Amino acid sequence: MRCLSRVGLALASLSLLVSTGCAMAASPVNGFFYSDVDAPLAVNSDADNTKKGMASCHSYLGICATGDASIETAAKNGGIKKIHHVDFKSHSVLGIYAEFTTIVYGE
Repeated sequence: MRCLSRVGLALASLSLLVSTGCAMAASPVNGFFYSDVDAPLAVNSDADNTKKGMASCHSYLGICATGDASIETAAKNGGIKKIHHVDFKSHSVLGIYAEFTTIVYGE
């Protein structure tokens, strides 16, 4: 009987932890259960829009976050020297997982 109560307590604790997850990504709008948003970040019309580079960072339960979503890294990943414009993509699910991606366009 004690074993069942310990298992129940462990399941309740895990359920509470998951339901109060805090993994969120920057976004102009947020959805509590699910979010998948694309939005503009910056514009510079001095370059052509011929290449695309991306860089991302991730969050897990709002406890651990890792990655490099900088404009510099996204430009390097796309071989971009002159930036035309920058967008971002934000994605999160139930506060369990969140991803933020910087997308750089240029030449």
